[in-house]
Amino acid sequence: MTFVNSPSDRLLGIYLALGQYPILRSRIRNRMLERLFDKGIITPESFEAEVREKAVRSQKREGMLASSQAEELPEVWELRLGRIRYHVIELMFSEYFSFKEFEDIVNEILSERGITKNDLRLAINPELAPLELVFEQAMTIEKLPPLERKQYEARLLESKVVIIRSMISDQLRYINVAKDWFTLSDLAEIKRRIIGSGRIGGKAAGMLLAARIIRETGSETLRSSIRVPESFYVGSNEIYTFMSINNLIHWNDQKYKSEGDMRDEYPTIIEEFLKGEYPPGSIEKFQSMLAMVGCRPLIVRSSSLLEDNFGMAFAGKYESIFLPNQGSLKDNLRELKKALALVYASTLNPAALLYRRRRGLQDYDERMAILIQVVEGENYNKYYLPHGAGVAFSRNLYRWAPQIRSEEGFVRLVWGLGTRAVDRVGNDYPRLIALSHPLLRPSSEPKAVRRYSQQFVDLIDLEKNELVTLPIHDVLDSRYPPLRYLVQVDEDGYFTPLRINLSGSDNRRLVLNYDEMLKRTAFAKHMKEILSTLEKYYRGPVDVEFTIRIKNPEAIQPQVIITLLQCRPQSHLAASEKINLPAGLGAQDIVFSTQFVVPRGFIERIDYVLFVPPEGYFALPTNADRVKLARAIGELNNNLTRESFICTGPGRWGSSNSDLGVPIDYSDIYNTRALVELAGQGVGPEPEPSLGTHFFQDLLESQIYPLAIYLDADTTVFNRKFFYDTPNRLDEFVKNVDESLLSCLKLIRVSDFAPDRYMQVVMDDEKNQAVAFLKDENI
Repeated sequence: MTFVNSPSDRLLGIYLALGQYPILRSRIRNRMLERLFDKGIITPESFEAEVREKAVRSQKREGMLASSQAEELPEVWELRLGRIRYHVIELMFSEYFSFKEFEDIVNEILSERGITKNDLRLAINPELAPLELVFEQAMTIEKLPPLERKQYEARLLESKVVIIRSMISDQLRYINVAKDWFTLSDLAEIKRRIIGSGRIGGKAAGMLLAARIIRETGSETLRSSIRVPESFYVGSNEIYTFMSINNLIHWNDQKYKSEGDMRDEYPTIIEEFLKGEYPPGSIEKFQSMLAMVGCRPLIVRSSSLLEDNFGMAFAGKYESIFLPNQGSLKDNLRELKKALALVYASTLNPAALLYRRRRGLQDYDERMAILIQVVEGENYNKYYLPHGAGVAFSRNLYRWAPQIRSEEGFVRLVWGLGTRAVDRVGNDYPRLIALSHPLLRPSSEPKAVRRYSQQFVDLIDLEKNELVTLPIHDVLDSRYPPLRYLVQVDEDGYFTPLRINLSGSDNRRLVLNYDEMLKRTAFAKHMKEILSTLEKYYRGPVDVEFTIRIKNPEAIQPQVIITLLQCRPQSHLAASEKINLPAGLGAQDIVFSTQFVVPRGFIERIDYVLFVPPEGYFALPTNADRVKLARAIGELNNNLTRESFICTGPGRWGSSNSDLGVPIDYSDIYNTRALVELAGQGVGPEPEPSLGTHFFQDLLESQIYPLAIYLDADTTVFNRKFFYDTPNRLDEFVKNVDESLLSCLKLIRVSDFAPDRYMQVVMDDEKNQAVAFLKDENI
């Protein structure tokens, strides 16, 4: 598919760039006018009359009297005549002469002055010239003999920077890295796949840069195992075209509205965006892309200008939508347009707008580019899915064993589409892999291994033409080619490799844990190399989203193909010195203590605790009541801006299933210092490390410590008297409190429980213990 301009358009760019050389441009126009006169197309008198007539018409359009050129100053009138004269020359010449004749005139004028096209290309200012001409200049330099090229290396680098900034990203930290890696061929290939105008956005930018770095610096075996999906890019300017032609521009001020207005109006925004139409030129390009892709499934992904940037990941803030793409061209186009509209509408998603407000990005012109990719995977029976997908981090901030080396990173891996790796889904678990010790699990107890293995898979049902979630045992069978690398067999508490074909009933003994792949392939080694390499050249920790394909599953040591989908700087907690756990604490001083996957950290002062009593929460009769609670928590979060507080409550906060935890999102709790999730019998699902989810990334980015307390563990301390017997200060911070919320939402002031005292939290990652305790004001 070609979306670039033709060679004639590129030469026209040279002519347009002569605006930097007004004498040359004037000579070219005069020569064009002479040709018009010589061919008898128009006489000088008629030409001037037409110019004056058009000038008077332009005055009328501006509201001036038709009869009076005297209303204008003479110099303004002459400027008007001059500009219209130029336009008339160019219009008439284009009607009566070929482009070859125009090219001959340009070359004549340049030759008369001793200027070649190369001279002109090398002399233009990349900051002002059309992008096509900047490409021409850079390619001209690349083709020069080595000795001659040497003097233009700085200009070549400047041209590359201008192209990257104009076409990919204007973020300086990104440009500082990207300029050293992208070649002109890379940039030209990106441009070839852009639909419309504008930049391709942060998500696309990160994926392309990561792949370029690995292909340049990776080991030979890694380079042969790395790829990126087939991709197309809808430029960031197209969102404004879409909004303009559909009268949606009035929604652009949403970012300055109150949180309540944002939430109330967002459903209307979605509805109006879905009714939008696209320019005919865009429709043609969408159809061409769909024809090229055929019936392969697609994913339409947000790629805003700020997304996946340094210090601001926007993880999960905008939409990404799978398209099975199994209908007719007309049906597939309809679904594509719908997906594009939903991604555009998500730019005004309250969670995204509040995130921007919190991060000081509210005033930035956050345009939405869109990344359209062929979904990585393969057909199996009537389904389409990859052999694995996940997210990998170059730094393991939550070690579950002291021997784990945090600098070697970790992976969150699932079978099927990667949605279950990055979202807090239902009662299900990905495989967590510490790359320093790939086979070391958070728990080695057989029941726990089975319990915390993946139970459901997200995939595309090709017959139903939709994304579905199914139990893994409904999909897995002995004919699945990579099966023996994905699963082990539970032999009465011992997990053994799959050596024989199992019958349907025996499939239930399969445990999806990827142990055999980790033992028998270079996957872990390659992931370590990818992460360490990217961290080196990104000049900081990174996280990467990917898919895997086991290329030759019948081989003794099969090759694992890793497809890079995304790369961004890793969110992390600020580095802190180790603070030892306090000695000699009395039981009455401890508010809680936990030994479940603890990071290193310290919260110096906490004055309030937002507490959701598990009994009250699970007594709420409907999902709507739980959403009402979440909104109340959001209001309380906003009103506690000047206070130091933590949140504590049952289950997996931020889960898509309110039966498993409080259905807040990041915008409801961004002022808290820690999120402490409670689990245990009758309290909530067993604690699940949320490492690697979008929600987890939000917490780390805002320096919010995620902690979990398993109330049934013998090592846990939970001071019920503090949480249940201390007065509720909710009505001091929330006006007109709904009485139905009083049983499920408390605001505890620490000094009400212990006068003249406040709370501190010390987290020791080496001992894997966090303790919250009371401290005297006077000490």
